[in-house]
Amino acid sequence: MPPGIVTTAWPRVVAKCAEMGVTFDTWQHGLGSIALGKTKDGKYAATVGGILLAIPRQVGKTFLVGMIVIALCVIFPGMTVLWTAHRTRTATKTFQSMQGMVKRKRIRPHLAAGRNDGIRTANGEQEIRFKNGSIIMFGAREQGFGRGFDKVDIEVFDEAQILGEKALEDMVPATNQSQHEAGALLFFMGTPPRPSDPGEFFTNRREKALSGKAKNLVYVEFSADSDADPDDREQWAKANPSFPSRTSVESMERMREQLENDASFKREALGIWDALDTPQVIDPKTWSDAADGASMAVERLTLAIDVPPDRKTATVSLAGKRADGLWHVELDEEREGTDWVVQWVKDRAAKNKLYAVVADEMCGLVETRRDRHYLVGTKIQVTLAGAEGRDMAIACAKYQDGIRDGSVKHANQPQVNVALSVARKRPLAGAWAWNRKDAESNISPIVSETLALWGAQSPKVKRPTSSTDGNRTRTAVVL
Repeated sequence: MPPGIVTTAWPRVVAKCAEMGVTFDTWQHGLGSIALGKTKDGKYAATVGGILLAIPRQVGKTFLVGMIVIALCVIFPGMTVLWTAHRTRTATKTFQSMQGMVKRKRIRPHLAAGRNDGIRTANGEQEIRFKNGSIIMFGAREQGFGRGFDKVDIEVFDEAQILGEKALEDMVPATNQSQHEAGALLFFMGTPPRPSDPGEFFTNRREKALSGKAKNLVYVEFSADSDADPDDREQWAKANPSFPSRTSVESMERMREQLENDASFKREALGIWDALDTPQVIDPKTWSDAADGASMAVERLTLAIDVPPDRKTATVSLAGKRADGLWHVELDEEREGTDWVVQWVKDRAAKNKLYAVVADEMCGLVETRRDRHYLVGTKIQVTLAGAEGRDMAIACAKYQDGIRDGSVKHANQPQVNVALSVARKRPLAGAWAWNRKDAESNISPIVSETLALWGAQSPKVKRPTSSTDGNRTRTAVVL
């Protein structure tokens, strides 16, 4: 919880909800008190960092946040709220739930007059309007909901475990002109992300909170023990304070039956996060011991191309065998865009006797002719690292092992050092592959070095040029 909280708006919300026939459980009182905590200047303590809720399914987080929003809309005339989910289906389901909440006997009189009591159900315009001018609008981020709004007082990000930077860019600035006296509020609600989810934002905010670095963030997590037996009902109760009073045994058993995979049930129903990654895949001392600024490859010269998903940059790395029998890796070139790569590799192939040119099959710089792979518009044959990720998994394992056992030396280049510091692991083909620490991390230099080493060590790569192409007498460093 943020420091400096001296009071909270929660009692006012509780009183208004009591008038409307709504009461709260103990855990909801605790969470609400912190979420609406204020500093001595009267501002919400979390108005900058937001309120992050990592809470399993079937606990009641939507009801709690929904009632907070409804109460604030009733208390403060003219309040504007955006409630967004990643998927249209989820946004619609939440809208339907909120309709049920505001149609309660003691809440309904606060709705705007009209045929549908201020509730608009048209697709793309789902909203609840109050007679005092407050409004709650619902929409899906996948449909672009949230762009173009201003003077927004509260934003609720449901399914925040799959919240991308684009959605944040679209929506967060809308709160900059909030007129609410205590400042705007951002709620981020979700469950632990799956390995395949784009969960960098949610994960990074959690790590920041657990490390103590978050000074203006409310972070609440409900979870069972990391090694919990998924069928242990005491662990169910630990993860879900609404069990078994409000969340029935049958509800939990239903989730257990439908989510047969233990890992899925642990994430969705027990709130258990995957173990946090180690700070670096290769520890700093081991990496430093493998550095050799004078290292040079003299045979099996292999170039490898990597293009990150955003295609803002591209890298080409070199690997080969040294005179002493050890292996050498280095970053040869990194530039913005991708249009320079083909000519650059073509020029090096003309000057040097290359053992192989390797590229990831998703790089977009390779074409197929007569069942062979070539750099686009050239006669340079390329070895693809594909086979559903198996090649990349093998390449990563060999790179890590080689650095650790001293058989691979690197050139101690700043770009590669930085790339390693922000590189993490992701599961792939029963092993692992490089992954970015967050959406802004550039790991391309370390990826291309890994592919270059794999190509240089492989006996099955394709020779990039025929014996009559170019000057193939040189067997030194690629120039």
